[in-house]
Amino acid sequence: MRIASSWSVALSGLDGAVVQVEVATGQGLPKITLVGLPDSALYQARERVRAAISGAGYAFPPQILTINLAPANLPKNGSHYDLAIAAAILAAMEEVPAEVVNATMFFGELGLDGTVRKVRGILPAMLAASRAGYERVIVPHGQAQEAALVPGLSVWAVRDLHEAVDVLHGRPVLPGREEPEHTAEDVGEYADFADVQGHSDGKWAMEVAAAGRHHVYLHGAPGVGKTMLASRLPSILPDLEHEDAIEVSALHSLAGHELESGLVVRPPYSDPHHSSTMAALVGGGGREIRPGSISLAHRGVLFLDEAPEFGSRTLDALRTPMENGWVTIGRVSQQVRYPARFQLVLAANPCPCGMFGVAGKVCSCPAMSVRRYRERLSGPILDRVDIRHHMLPLTRAFLLDADVAPERSAQVLARVIEARGRQMSRLRDTPWRTNGEVPGSYMRRGLPLPEDLGPLERGLSMGTLSARGVDRVLRLAWTLADLEGDDRISKGSLRVAMLMRQGELGRVA
Repeated sequence: MRIASSWSVALSGLDGAVVQVEVATGQGLPKITLVGLPDSALYQARERVRAAISGAGYAFPPQILTINLAPANLPKNGSHYDLAIAAAILAAMEEVPAEVVNATMFFGELGLDGTVRKVRGILPAMLAASRAGYERVIVPHGQAQEAALVPGLSVWAVRDLHEAVDVLHGRPVLPGREEPEHTAEDVGEYADFADVQGHSDGKWAMEVAAAGRHHVYLHGAPGVGKTMLASRLPSILPDLEHEDAIEVSALHSLAGHELESGLVVRPPYSDPHHSSTMAALVGGGGREIRPGSISLAHRGVLFLDEAPEFGSRTLDALRTPMENGWVTIGRVSQQVRYPARFQLVLAANPCPCGMFGVAGKVCSCPAMSVRRYRERLSGPILDRVDIRHHMLPLTRAFLLDADVAPERSAQVLARVIEARGRQMSRLRDTPWRTNGEVPGSYMRRGLPLPEDLGPLERGLSMGTLSARGVDRVLRLAWTLADLEGDDRISKGSLRVAMLMRQGELGRVA
């Protein structure tokens, strides 16, 4: 009996566990046994690896072959174990040095002719390998740059089993690791705020939302500019910090997005269609649980256009992630938690036809249809939204001011960065970085309150504000103070925050 082993990674969400692939040969008729809780895709690796080794011109063991994936009680799924299994078999057949294979991490799927194909989740797998102390990894060709984003790893990319064997023998046939360029992408990647003519109050509301990472609800007639405004919000958000960039990049790697230009350094933007299922929005699947749209919008913007057209159960699934920034998906065999600290932007028409209450238009919707349409956005969801803004149709002044150049996103971004800096300075001894993340308990006890709490007390007594609404108003007031350069909440900031919370920004004098 000959025994050899190699190493790979089992992914459960963003967490990775090192898996030892053990191969033992024995006497008897040819047979392959794969144990260690593999799923269907992994169980079929027996035939893929057999064909790949033979297709590459190497001899496959003509005897009993037992493959064990340890630890045996950890569920394993995916096809990325193929390369590790093949390497362990070749080591057992003494085609490659067993001690080198035992010190190497493998990640890749095999074709029947021995080619090595790309797989999802390279970045989180390499992070797990680095934490476990491995220094040498072999990945599919074309994914070396993504793997090299993790410092301290010697990354080798191979096209087929022949190149993998050459690497394990130490033959200098491949170039060494290339360091990726971590350059921030230009803000012009997103549409610019200069494209939005008019809507000065709407653009200011988005600036406040960007400065404090507040959720926004935009409503108004079709074509008034809700989507245009929302799609430009990422252009006034600062670049991601390095730790956030790694986390966001790992999520996109798990989703199968190739990181050809390095880490994701700009806040992501996700705008799922209203026909998306709950699993597509929140995340899910069978034994392989993938991140949904809310996790792909982590540290960025999640835009739900025509929000009432989403299913009510789908929208209500956002309630918990909006509060704690995580989504937990449970299955019988495992529980996966993905980060989902997104900035939500909802957009809705006033009714199904969109003409209810629009000057000069006639709404064709029955009263019950209008009511049902509005009730699709539940009270608990709207109560978690900081800014509500009604967008009015543009008037004749829109044509008259067409020659006046609006502010560009870069100008607004400079003010947002300055306001974020004030927040980070104020919250430097806390786990939070922006006003939108600060819990109400700390907002009321750890930060100075405004001298006049009359507006909040009247809102509570009249029922226009909930206890959560008070916290939201205080968060907004702090963001307004940061944009003004103040160290405390003023009476004016509190008044404006109340109006923004209640959707009456047009009343600001």
